[in-house]
Amino acid sequence: KSIRRVLDIGCGAGNNTLKLCQSAAGFDSDLLDLSLPMLEKAHERVAAVNTGVIRLWHGDFRDQDLPGGAYDVILAAAVLHHLRDDWDWESAFRKLYRLTAPGGSVWITDLVTNETDAVQALMWERYAAYLRSIGGDDYQAKVFSYVEKEDSPRPVTYQLDLLRRTGFQHVELLHKNACFAAFGAIKASA
Repeated sequence: KSIRRVLDIGCGAGNNTLKLCQSAAGFDSDLLDLSLPMLEKAHERVAAVNTGVIRLWHGDFRDQDLPGGAYDVILAAAVLHHLRDDWDWESAFRKLYRLTAPGGSVWITDLVTNETDAVQALMWERYAAYLRSIGGDDYQAKVFSYVEKEDSPRPVTYQLDLLRRTGFQHVELLHKNACFAAFGAIKASA
């Protein structure tokens, strides 16, 4: 399927759209982020390498009136773990399905938890060790405190099941390492 229009949720500086431009240029890009300075930086960077129309969406994905069935590719990197309760997760995933064009796909890379307490403890300690290695004990404590206060990551299995329940036909787990996973889904063609 050719890529005509992409939605990058929580686009930051546009890194994921830029990566997609390396293999498929010329598509329209809808860049969405809570940070206006990041949106402006993403616009500047994407416009430098891609000839498609760029639209900026400033705000929370859940509140934006995005066009239904319009996106051949939806990217969501390090953003969905901010969703709150199960209703919020289900609502967001239903919206992802509505926004995806027939034959289109959603690709998620994010912080995840594990279903088994012992595995979660082991993976969380691996993550803690990584954070300490790059910023020391204070940095690790700061990140964990923020996650506990602001985030509600879910297991990748929960999210894969949610993709299926909301209507996606083909679901793929691309990679999982400790507390991070890359996965996606493809909507059936019309």
